[in-house]
Amino acid sequence: MIKPYDDTYFMKRALQEAEAAYEKGEVPIGAVVVVDNQIIARAHNLTETLNDVTAHAEMQAITAAANYLGGKYLVGCTLYVTIEPCQMCAGALAWSQISKIVYGARDTQRGCIKMKTKLHPKTKMKGGIQEEEAATLLKKFFIEKRNLN
Repeated sequence: MIKPYDDTYFMKRALQEAEAAYEKGEVPIGAVVVVDNQIIARAHNLTETLNDVTAHAEMQAITAAANYLGGKYLVGCTLYVTIEPCQMCAGALAWSQISKIVYGARDTQRGCIKMKTKLHPKTKMKGGIQEEEAATLLKKFFIEKRNLN
C-alpha cells in the first residue's frame, strides 16, 4: 500500500528549498504550498539575490501559488515553511486567507507567535515538523557566516 503524503513529506520538500537557499548564501528558509496533496508552489529566501527585504520564502511562495491558482486567495491550501513565519509573512498569509500553516522550528525572537501577529480567523497553524533539521540548517548557516566575518 502506498503511504499517503503527510506533513513530514511536505516539510522535507520545504527543507530541500531551504538547502537551495543555503547554497546561494541566502538565509536557509524554504517553503512549499500544497493543495489536494499536490505542491503548487516552491520557494526559498531570495533577499540577497533580489536585494529585497520582502523576498522571504513565504512571500515568494504566496505569489507563486496565487499565480498558479489564478487568484489572490489561498483557501484550501497549506503552507509548509521550515521556520515559523515572521510578522510580515504572517500578515501576508492572513490576507491570503491560507487555510493552514505548518512550520518546522520556532523563531522565538521574531516569529509571528512572539509578535502576536493575527492570522486569518480560519487559518490553522501547527509547528514542530522536522524541527531539528530546520533549526540545525539555520544554526549552521549563521555559525559559518559569523566565522567568515
